[in-house]
Amino acid sequence: MKALAPGTVIFHRYRGYGVITAVNLMTGWVSARFGSEGRTLDLNLSCDQVQYADGEPIHFRAAPPDRMPHGRLMAMVQQLHQAGYQRLYLYSWPKPSGLHWRWHLFTGKRDWYRRSWREGWYGSGADYNLNPVMGWGDGPADTVAELCSALARFDPHGLAQALGRDEDHSRWFADVCAALLPNYGYSLGIDGHRASMPASLPIIPLRANLPPYAGPELPWPPGWSALWSRTRPFLATSEPVRFDL
Repeated sequence: MKALAPGTVIFHRYRGYGVITAVNLMTGWVSARFGSEGRTLDLNLSCDQVQYADGEPIHFRAAPPDRMPHGRLMAMVQQLHQAGYQRLYLYSWPKPSGLHWRWHLFTGKRDWYRRSWREGWYGSGADYNLNPVMGWGDGPADTVAELCSALARFDPHGLAQALGRDEDHSRWFADVCAALLPNYGYSLGIDGHRASMPASLPIIPLRANLPPYAGPELPWPPGWSALWSRTRPFLATSEPVRFDL
């Protein structure tokens, strides 16, 4: 499916050509403005006979789009690892509501708990499913290579800090991408009430209507077990209080 985002030109059987002004990738509802009309029209992509401007139908229910950015981010990080930026890490964890997953890219030292924060290197699925961009000058239909280029233009100094070797992590990340993409992602968020570390990496679906993950169990990132103690698990959902994602 092509990108669905504010600014996408669509065709409606009775209204003609219009432009999407708001979109929700979770529900399939969009607002669109047609012609010179002052008000927007709310439409459901599953049943309101909406097409792309070139006539291609929008099969929202049969082929739902990714409603979170984690798959695109995983593919981007893997490509940057292959280019020598192995000290780039992707942390992802659920919001307390459980409805969305947050993401955070960081560079330099592999320290998941005291990871470095840079403006624009983090986000949430709650924002993405309303406007499917990462926020560093990228477009909703950008390829993996275009995402890498956009990030390099947005913060070249930050990306430069990812140059270097971390072979253990990059090997683990490549294996995880091979097992999960394009339909699944991973979460590093753990229920803080657990008495022990789960045996395998939690897996999350990236779109609706996907069956539960049935592939091989995947290990945690290298060194992750060191974040746990015998008496109290590391709360992977914790975050620095100065950011509200």
